[in-house]
Amino acid sequence: MKNENIIEVKGLRKIYKTGKLEFEALRSVNFTIAKKEFVSIMGKSGSGKSTLMNILGCLDTISHGEYILDGENVAGLSANRLATVRNQKIGFIFQSFNLLPKLTAMQNVELPMVYAGVKSSVRKKVAEEALDRVGLHKWFHHRPNEMSGGQKQRVAVARALVNKPAILLADEPTGNLDTRSTEDIIAIFQQLNKDGATIVIVTHEPEVAEHTKRTITFKDGQIISNEIIENQQIATYVPPDDWQD
Repeated sequence: MKNENIIEVKGLRKIYKTGKLEFEALRSVNFTIAKKEFVSIMGKSGSGKSTLMNILGCLDTISHGEYILDGENVAGLSANRLATVRNQKIGFIFQSFNLLPKLTAMQNVELPMVYAGVKSSVRKKVAEEALDRVGLHKWFHHRPNEMSGGQKQRVAVARALVNKPAILLADEPTGNLDTRSTEDIIAIFQQLNKDGATIVIVTHEPEVAEHTKRTITFKDGQIISNEIIENQQIATYVPPDDWQD
């Protein structure tokens, strides 16, 4: 039977060492995330959720245990192989957007495909489709300083989609947004999930987590709850042509 889990975490521990001192940021963590799930990871500052985010995103390595991403155990991989896995399998969306200020929306969205060696004509077509999908069909040639926070985050979502990653990993994606823009971004995530995307959101905001389908909560480096959300909140979806510019 084919494994339907996109993520499997088994006995995961992360230990930071400073001289003779050790700090265990994650303690024997176990969970799975199935394909096409929409999961939030919650916890207060210092709970371990950011450390877990970095490990799930292949930005940091584990001290003990296993992390299996799309069928591959990434624990112990070389730095080069880890970078390849990160670029091919993960679409990142950050709180601070991480857009290059001198590039247009189109050029920012094309960047992952540039690194992947995709030819120019294909990059342009895919980038246009991704920007259309998040309602920015009129903003292809605008730079980040000409956009609102919500528009910048939509560009970041489009950029995360273009290499068709196994998972979308969003780190506090609504942290810098107002209420209306937050609703728009969550609506995009819910639509993407409905279309088959696997999405993991790291957040400290319960009102964001209640829009996902399952919440894994951390405290002191351990999972204290792993619960299906019985009454998932549905964000108000505004058709792209009507979205605020």
